[in-house]
Amino acid sequence: MKRPVVVKLGTSLVVSQAGVRRSVLRRRAREIAELVRTGTPVCVVSSGAIALGLARLGVEGRPKSMPRLQAASALGQARLQRVWETALGREGVSAAQILLTAGDVADRAAYVNVRNALGALFRLGCVPVVNENDATATDEITFGDNDALAAQVAVLVRARLLVLLTEVEGVFSRAPGQPGAKLVREGAAAGSAEVGPGTASGRGGIRSKVLAAEMAATAGIPTVIAGGLGEDVLFPLLSGEQRGTHFVPSERVPSAFKLWLRLGKRVAGRLVLDEGAERAVREQGASLLAVGVTACEGSFQAGDGVELAGPDGQPFAKGLASADAEELRRRPRGVEAVHRDRLVLL
Repeated sequence: MKRPVVVKLGTSLVVSQAGVRRSVLRRRAREIAELVRTGTPVCVVSSGAIALGLARLGVEGRPKSMPRLQAASALGQARLQRVWETALGREGVSAAQILLTAGDVADRAAYVNVRNALGALFRLGCVPVVNENDATATDEITFGDNDALAAQVAVLVRARLLVLLTEVEGVFSRAPGQPGAKLVREGAAAGSAEVGPGTASGRGGIRSKVLAAEMAATAGIPTVIAGGLGEDVLFPLLSGEQRGTHFVPSERVPSAFKLWLRLGKRVAGRLVLDEGAERAVREQGASLLAVGVTACEGSFQAGDGVELAGPDGQPFAKGLASADAEELRRRPRGVEAVHRDRLVLL
């Protein structure tokens, strides 16, 4: 089976003030179905549930209240899935629904289970439609936006390409339409672009797309931010046509476990190391012993994610704690703080 393509559509591509943008979804569904028929699995990450739910509630703009957001998501998610089922069904492809929270990605067993479920759907020729489970997520277990979710999904399935679709043609040097605004072709230059916040009904924006693209590229996944309104979008991108803003993937890709540890596991605490311990971990590939920890921040247990910082306070690694915070604060000799096989250099 070929490596999958992950396609993310933002709220503004899925929903307008007039309702669902069915013509846009029909075009993308046509391309997605053709890719699936030719042997390339596709996973869709789709925003729009909250916007659709707010419309049903008769509310304009994104409420600040978490319960109202969750209610809007619960109302809108069912409609969003029906929209995708209809669009893909017309092309002879079945749509599946996957709802995730950041906690599902942070937990290794859940992470592997999600990956296995997606793999099974790909083999069946189905298109998973993924969204964040906003109805149950809290501030502590949220991806923040669906661009970050799309990057996490792309890493999880080891995608051959991540496509972040938006209403504009990519990242511009300044807001499109302003004097001197130019399309930034290379992702390496995208970080200095003048970009604004997300839309009233969505959380993302070009800045969140740039951060997500950089995350995926770090994991060795080619990523492009491009316009999603045209008749043909995905096939030109897959054929190498220079559209949008392209992010070159890293050539050195860690193992699947270390990718999860680096990008998926949430940090519950921080360990500050002395110079000798930092050198041993960074340069000699050694495990971190508790005796080399000069400060232990946060409340965490064995198995939780921790950040490793040098004497200057700058983080340089991330790992899974081998002991609880209270034990490490006592700096007992011979006790391991983080095993070398359970850490990754940043």
